[in-house]
Amino acid sequence: MIGISFVHSDLGTPYTAAAIAAVTFAAAYASHLRLQREETLFQVRLVADAAQKVLLRPLPHRIQGIEIEAFYQAAQEQARIGGDFYEAVDTPYGVRLLIGDVRGKGLSAVGAAAAVTNCFRENAYDQPDLKGLIRRMQLTMTRYSAAISADDQQEHFATAVITEIPYGSGDIKVLNCGHPPPVFVQGGEIRVLEPAQPSTPLNLAALLGDHYHVDTVAFVPGDQLLLYTDGVTETRDRNGTFFPLPDWMRQHRAASPRELLNQLHRDLLRYSGGRLDDDIAALAVRRRHISVQDR
Repeated sequence: MIGISFVHSDLGTPYTAAAIAAVTFAAAYASHLRLQREETLFQVRLVADAAQKVLLRPLPHRIQGIEIEAFYQAAQEQARIGGDFYEAVDTPYGVRLLIGDVRGKGLSAVGAAAAVTNCFRENAYDQPDLKGLIRRMQLTMTRYSAAISADDQQEHFATAVITEIPYGSGDIKVLNCGHPPPVFVQGGEIRVLEPAQPSTPLNLAALLGDHYHVDTVAFVPGDQLLLYTDGVTETRDRNGTFFPLPDWMRQHRAASPRELLNQLHRDLLRYSGGRLDDDIAALAVRRRHISVQDR
């Protein structure tokens, strides 16, 4: 434009040059702001990744003769963590597992999930029975709720399932505090383990009472257990129909824990049309057949 304006003076060289300069400076400033935002977003993601590793640290793939695999996905594409949580620890009493879901969203739900998970990690080694362990978690949740603002307190209750697989035993103990029931693959058959008696969700003992019940069922080599949050069973298709988890399990009963969770993720995305509206967490646990090497 500058070159042409020397031949056609009516274009106004000074004005054209000024316009080009203004656009150039504006583009440079916009690029500078974009780079700053990208750097800020990168730092925020680093912090979120660190927080996720603290809250949802990688689980061991195997504890003694128990295979364990985990899966987690936040509902928001850019989110790293949410209100769902899980954990698995090797204790003197056996392998203890936790999965749960804080009702509510945002940072307050993440904080409550972190408080409950850390309490489980600390007390799973010391409490000799599941009722004592869940009472410690109940107390932690109550204290956490009391320490936050009154507007957020109603969000801070959680459903949870804690299980114990004692060493040298062919059983598994399950304490379900208002959470979706685990699905068992036992002898090739599918079983949904509904609790015999309801147990109080975390932080609701003051309203519903301090009631806890432990179910004990057989869990022998080859059996597999799927623990999950309600983001799995509440996934809907185009017609609003919920994901049929028990029927789905019948089609994949022979899959290994890792294969099971990978297939579950793919099928949930396919079922929902590629969009998951809630956080999803799942644990797949299988008791291995004892081999000479295991002994």
